[in-house]
Formats: sequence, C-alpha cells, structure tokens
Amino acid sequence: MKPYIFVLIFVLLAAGGAQGSEQPAAAARDLSGIKVLDLATAQDIALKDNPSMAAAMARVRQARARVRQAAAAWWPSLDLTGSGSHVRLPDSSLPSPAVPYPQSYDEYTAGIQAAWVLFDGFYRSFSRQQASFGEKSARDARRDARRLLVSSVARAFLNAQLARTKVRIARADKDFYGQQLRDAENRYKVGTGAWGDVLNIKVQINSAKTSLMLAAREFEAAGYGLAALMGLPGAVLPPGIDLAPLDRNIDTGGHEENPEPLIAEALARRPDVRRLEMQLHESKAATGAAKAPFYPKLQLAGAVNGVRLGDAALNSDDFGNTVSLRMAWNLFAGGADRARLFEARQKQREIGLTLADLRNQVAAEIRQDIARLAAAREQVRLQRDSVKLVEENRDLAKNEYEAGETSLVRLNEAQRDLTTTHSRLAQALVAFHLARQNLLAATGRNLARFEKH
Repeated sequence: MKPYIFVLIFVLLAAGGAQGSEQPAAAARDLSGIKVLDLATAQDIALKDNPSMAAAMARVRQARARVRQAAAAWWPSLDLTGSGSHVRLPDSSLPSPAVPYPQSYDEYTAGIQAAWVLFDGFYRSFSRQQASFGEKSARDARRDARRLLVSSVARAFLNAQLARTKVRIARADKDFYGQQLRDAENRYKVGTGAWGDVLNIKVQINSAKTSLMLAAREFEAAGYGLAALMGLPGAVLPPGIDLAPLDRNIDTGGHEENPEPLIAEALARRPDVRRLEMQLHESKAATGAAKAPFYPKLQLAGAVNGVRLGDAALNSDDFGNTVSLRMAWNLFAGGADRARLFEARQKQREIGLTLADLRNQVAAEIRQDIARLAAAREQVRLQRDSVKLVEENRDLAKNEYEAGETSLVRLNEAQRDLTTTHSRLAQALVAFHLARQNLLAATGRNLARFEKH
C-alpha cells in the first residue's frame, strides 16, 4: 500500500502547484504603426493595456479560486503524519528496582488519517453557490469597469479633440490678423492708413497668440490624461501620433430616442445591474449557509497509525487502524448562530434595496442622456447657422474696412464674433459626441464592438 499512498500524495501536490501558477506578464504594446489615433483604437488599447483592467482580471481569478476552495470541501481530507522522539522517564515513575525497565528510549510513529464530511447542514452546497455567484459578480464587475473605461477614454479623447480644434481656431485668428497687420503697415507707409490701426492690430495678434498658447497647453494636458487611460508608459503619447480631427460634418439626425426600450435594454445588458443581481443571489446563498449550524454534522473518519520503540524500521506488525462515524450537534452557542443568520438576512435585504435604487438610477440616467443629446443636437444646428452668418458678416466688414468705409473696431468685432462662434460650434459638436457616448455607456452598448462573439 505504501507506493500507492505516495503516488496519491504526489498527484495532489502537483495539482495544487498547477493551480497556483502565475500568468505571464504582458509585453509592451508597439504603437509605431499608428500615425492617426482614432477613438475606437484608443479605447481598444485602453481595454488591453490599462492596469486597472489587469487588476479587475486578477479579482476574477481570485473569485474563481474561491470556487475551487468551496468545491474542495466535498472531497475527503488526507493527512500523513510522522514523528521521532527521545523519551526519558523521571525517576519517580520507574517501577521497582528489582524489575528492569529502561529509563530512556526512542519512539517512532507514522500514520495516515482520512476524514470525510457526510452532512454539514447543507453548508457546502450554499458555500459553493455563494462562491459561484461571487465569481459571476466579479466577472460582471470587470465588464462594468471596461464599460466605464471605454466611456472615460471617449470623454478624454473628445476633450483632446476640442483642445486641438481650439488650437486650429486660434492659429487661424492669428494668421488673419497677421495679414491685416501687413496691410495696415503698407497703408501707413504710403500715408493712407493710421498708426493707431497698426497698434490695434498688434494688440489683437498678441491676444490671438495668448489664446493659441493656452489652447496648445490644454491640448498637451489632455494628451497626458488620454495616454494615462490608455495605459501608456509615463502617461505620454508616443511621438509621431496625431489625433483624428473632430468630425465637424457629422449628421446629428433629428429623431429623439424613446426612453422606455432603452431603459429595458440597459437593465438587461448593463454589467453593474447584473453584478448586483449576482450579489443578491450570493447573499441568499450566504443566508442558507448561515442556517447550517442549526443542523447536526456527520463525519466519517479513518486512521492507520504505527508505533515502534528503538528504531524507525516500522513494519506491518507495528500498525493498527481505526474507523469511526462521528456526529456533532451544537445545542447552544450563546446566540451567535442566530445573530449570524440575522446578519445574513439583513445583508440580503440591503443588496435588494441597493439593486432597486440602481435600477431607478439607470432609468434616470437614460432619460437625462436622451435630453442632453437632444439639446446638443439642437445646439449644433444653431451654431452651424450662426457660423454661416458671422462668416458673411466678417467678410463684409473686412471688405468695408479695406475700402475705407468702416473702422477697424467693426472689423475686430466681426472677427471676434467669428472666432467665438467657431469655438462654440466645436464645443457643441463635442457635447453632441459626448452625449451620444454617454447614452451608449448608459445602455451598455459601448462594449459591443470590443467583445468577442
């Protein structure tokens, strides 16, 4: 029997070691082939490289290991023991001097014990259910972290696009006044222009340079935030990568979404809702496990033990065996069992109320995002109309000023209105894109393109 016992122990140890193996570290991503970074690519990189996603996956693996731990309770336990002792008896314990008896001797023992729980008040069943629902909850928590990360990347990317657009607007404003400065200086040289116009235009150029500098710094800062979400080393975008420009010609449509189907879809699809549903099932299983101490516990146990004096060469004559069926039933524990059961029921109640509150929050979020999307759509339409009007007005003021029919003040005012309106249009477009991304996140649709089918 000895060879079989050692083979069994080796197999169990090897299986335990295989389950504890570490996952290889992911290699750094090569982005050298990307010249223009679009939103979908940024989101895909973030989902693969953001450290928080790896941490969420580690939590899933922890929950999976807890399921294996709960399943292990269904198997018998097997323990191998052994000892070697040198014993010296006190003088007072020795028999009569006439009877020879060793005062000191060596004692060697070896044994193997097995125990198998046959009934434990359904604790193992509920414990395994609890661990299984915990694993599902961890998976849904990871999916919810992915949903929120995709939404955060969209927000950071759109803010970076807005800053990039402001840079373009400020540069165009500076170039416009640069041309006006050259014309004003030429008119002043030939005596047809005033020096005050030259000074005024220089002030406008400095203002445009200030706006350009601030927009460039804002774009730089937005790039750091985006790179951090993407999980890039040092939170810096690699050199040579440019952002895709803001889509200014997007068709915003005119159809407003019906909230009721979207709310139903969100409640069925969103991982944070599903996570709380799994936690509710987990709490119900925990309540069942808390009832286990009210039942008796039945265990089958067996042991083979050997003892030999003098040397460690134990043989079959030195071994004996024991087989027992044990029953234990705690009749009173000071009320601790009832308190644990009450605590588990209150935990179940808490999660149920939290789930109901989350469902209300989801419904409110959907309705708010639909309202914001409709407002952003109307804002884009109004700003597009305004851009056409102020462009025409600025060109008219420019022609009148060059013809000497109006003052520089009117031209400055028209140019300032044009710059402001272009900025407002960019903000309205970003608000529309962001409102649409928020609605996709609120319904859980923003993960669809990144999930494997």
